Amino acid sequence: MAAAAPDKAVERLSQKLVLPSSPTPSAPLRLSWLDRYPTQMALIESLHVFKPDPARDAAGQGLAPARAIETALARALVEYYPLAGRLSVSRDSGELQVDCCGGAGGHGGVWFIEAAVPCRLEDVDYLEYPLAISKDELLPHPRPRPTRDEEDKLILLVQVTTFACGGFVVGFRFSHAVADGPGAAQFMGAVGELARGGESITVAPSWGRDAVPDPAGAMVGALPEPAGASRLEYLAIDISADYINHFKSQFAAATGGARCSAFEVLIAKAWQSRTRAAAFDPSTPINLSFAMNARPLLLPRGGAGFYGNCYYIMRVASTAGRVATASVTDVVRMIREGKKRLPSEFARWAAGEMAGVDPYQITSDYRTLLVSDWTRLGFAEVDYGWGPPAHVVPLTNLDYIATCILVKPWAHKPGARLITQCVTPDRVTAFHDAMVDIN
Repeated sequence: MAAAAPDKAVERLSQKLVLPSSPTPSAPLRLSWLDRYPTQMALIESLHVFKPDPARDAAGQGLAPARAIETALARALVEYYPLAGRLSVSRDSGELQVDCCGGAGGHGGVWFIEAAVPCRLEDVDYLEYPLAISKDELLPHPRPRPTRDEEDKLILLVQVTTFACGGFVVGFRFSHAVADGPGAAQFMGAVGELARGGESITVAPSWGRDAVPDPAGAMVGALPEPAGASRLEYLAIDISADYINHFKSQFAAATGGARCSAFEVLIAKAWQSRTRAAAFDPSTPINLSFAMNARPLLLPRGGAGFYGNCYYIMRVASTAGRVATASVTDVVRMIREGKKRLPSEFARWAAGEMAGVDPYQITSDYRTLLVSDWTRLGFAEVDYGWGPPAHVVPLTNLDYIATCILVKPWAHKPGARLITQCVTPDRVTAFHDAMVDIN
């Protein structure tokens, strides 16, 4: 008789608003120009998968995951009190701001949901794609569901779902208007520090939004529209360290010993593989876009503690024929030349000298590939007392924008993982075959 299929139903055990554990300031806080940019008005979603710790569980050490994280969250919010607030529009300026109402008597707080699943993480393949449990069951969605207007004001929501094996998944929904990727990971790291028994947060958070430029007349482009865009297919590819080192060695040999990064190699290979798979006409103009951290350009000590948006989107432009026929080394060179332009181009934008150009505009134009590097954000190092996550799952709700995200490999195997949604379903096999070809 076949074994019964595991029960994968998620049971919601409780939901509450978590407030800072001590009194906090209540005055509203100004957001920067970049915080207020239209595409930031979204809750960025991700799942963080933690394996059980048999030694910890056997010893009965400490609190269960949900209690440990909830308690540490309340303590972390004392210093990160804006995250317990709500987005609002200033009556004076008409601009988006943070209403710091998270203290006692306020109307804020972080939505915190505790849930449980009667199966083991291995029964759902540790949430490898395709997800065996719907992402919306693992992400924090308060009940009754907030209206769109209410949800647009929320800054942070957290759900901890415990599995029968003792492992757990932390689901985050984080307002991009208040924190970028490094900022969100910084906060999660602070919660982890306190959950592991720390007396205080090592790196104090800094609001510091006045350091971010507010260029006179800076152009704000239109939001990306799905109209006419095709649905793009999800594909995750695990890349070995040998594969990365093969192309790094090629680059070093061609440049007299110069070094390049794994990010540069993998993005060059992905851009070229996608270009070949898409079968563009050789004369087609194509673009590669990627966010670069601007903290070192603006903030003292490289921006330690700053958690707001502080990045610039660099673009590398070429033709499909050039990218498709170049060596991977030459495509890496194109990317490196683009990265070198950051200080001068960002300075020009900050001085209001880029009339008619919006460098932050995201497009659904199929000729543009948007790439992100999650390996350096800090998500893979967050530890609530059970060790770092085995697996981090970025989630996207826009399947018509060509994207490629580089994440740490599963369980920290050497190498990397590419999570892509960048070609139409009929081109996925061609893209995959081009990616794995090292010749």
